[in-house]
Amino acid sequence: MADFGEILRNIGEFGLFQQLTLIAVCFPNLIQSFIFASFLFVEFDPDRYCNTDWILSADSEITKEEQLNLTLPRGEDGTFNRCEMFKPVDWNIGAIREYGLNETTGCQNGWVYINTMYDTTVVTDFNLVCDKANLLGVIQAIFMTGILIGSLIFGPFAESFGRKRANQIPVVIMFIFVIAAALSPNVYLYLVFQLLVGVGAGGYRVNCIILTTEWIGASKRSWGACVTQLFGAVGQCILAGMIYFLRDWRVAQLITAAPLAIVIIYIWFIPESARWLLNKGKTEEAKQLIMKAAAINKRTIPDHLLDKIAVTEVGAKGGIGVIIKSPVLIKHFIIVVLAWFSTTLSVFCLYFNMANFGLSIFLTQFLFGAIEIPAHTLNMWLLEVFGRRKLFIVTFVLGGLSSMLILAVPQGYDIAVTSLVVLARFFLMWGTTVCNVFIQELFPTSVRQTATGLGAIAARVGGLLAPLVNMLAVYHWFIPITIYSSMTIISGVLGFLLPETSKKDLPESTEEAENKRNETSTNPYICSTKL
Repeated sequence: MADFGEILRNIGEFGLFQQLTLIAVCFPNLIQSFIFASFLFVEFDPDRYCNTDWILSADSEITKEEQLNLTLPRGEDGTFNRCEMFKPVDWNIGAIREYGLNETTGCQNGWVYINTMYDTTVVTDFNLVCDKANLLGVIQAIFMTGILIGSLIFGPFAESFGRKRANQIPVVIMFIFVIAAALSPNVYLYLVFQLLVGVGAGGYRVNCIILTTEWIGASKRSWGACVTQLFGAVGQCILAGMIYFLRDWRVAQLITAAPLAIVIIYIWFIPESARWLLNKGKTEEAKQLIMKAAAINKRTIPDHLLDKIAVTEVGAKGGIGVIIKSPVLIKHFIIVVLAWFSTTLSVFCLYFNMANFGLSIFLTQFLFGAIEIPAHTLNMWLLEVFGRRKLFIVTFVLGGLSSMLILAVPQGYDIAVTSLVVLARFFLMWGTTVCNVFIQELFPTSVRQTATGLGAIAARVGGLLAPLVNMLAVYHWFIPITIYSSMTIISGVLGFLLPETSKKDLPESTEEAENKRNETSTNPYICSTKL
């Protein structure tokens, strides 16, 4: 097979063609932040009381204060019960005032919500309170399950049917079901639609970075993962402002769908991965794309390279078996996947606990997004200066230590806790990007998508387990922090067992992945070629 790294050095490692492709593929990640985070903007236990307007049929002039006193029982603390009411009776108002009501029942006509932070939420629209309060946790779990399913489906799909299709179909799924979720008439349909939104989001997330990375040369390859994450960070900041001003979950969902409509139009014109085409023996298609890329980058490609492409043989069959059969690849796979699992577990444990840090949830959400921007921006430069392995070790160890230090902060110091959480997120999200880069550079083209997909699946499992780990706080509040912080630190230490992959061409075969990682590239074009 022709050396694709040499081809990229001739047509431009990061020219206009790659830049346009990167922006087009990354833009949906800005919107994905809304999808991933908007379900957190709910009040889990809003102030409320049972709707008792039935008494107005007995006296329409009754004051609100008297209505509540006559129809709602009080708790031991003297406040009105939020989940019970007195059973309606067919009496006149005089009899009700004279004898009073004693028999209680659950709320029969819904609730009246008061002092709420938002105009409407999933909780208030679907009355997810009292005996239905557990459905809120189900929504969270269902959404994360959808992301996991999307990773399971579209990871292998990309190996068989191409990176392009594996990005297009999830976008369509997201667009359709984000709108469907916004128009849901009941919580059960909403659960189904959120599951399918998760499938689309998980499928797109696992594939978009691969497509861009396989078109970018060694000198700028880390930009594929970094810019993708950077778009997501900007989306997190926009989300905080959008929810603050809108305060209506249905409108927020529809606004999320609007940019996706634009993506639906242009996503059909993104290029396929030429590496994947060559690996599948589709040399003519690959040659046409390479010539198109060279033209857009205003470069010329030598005829002898095109001839070499024309005689490319069909690549080796991929799949998880390729990884399992190689002791080197399986070692690398376990280390990176464990790290990806650990950092996602930590990120979501902190994220799902956002409302308990003491500061405004809007400010905390904004800080979560804002701190990622310098992390991913620095990453684009530092990954090339210091390499992958050093940053892998540093970010995971410091991320774990920052989380662990929360245990040393006395209760009530909200600013200190939030500062440590934001710092931990800075390093953890940085580490996630390094994982994305590492897993693509450690594995050959035939299994690159499979390895990335399985890594993403492990990450989604971490997201699914995060609520369960946080629940261990009922035994002691330090248990969740100790678990995910320790795992993150251990993952960072294991990074010493990984090879350095910076400034080296992506491996096209298992032999290259196993043997060439210990060799330093001597090709001066890798570092010095100007685009």
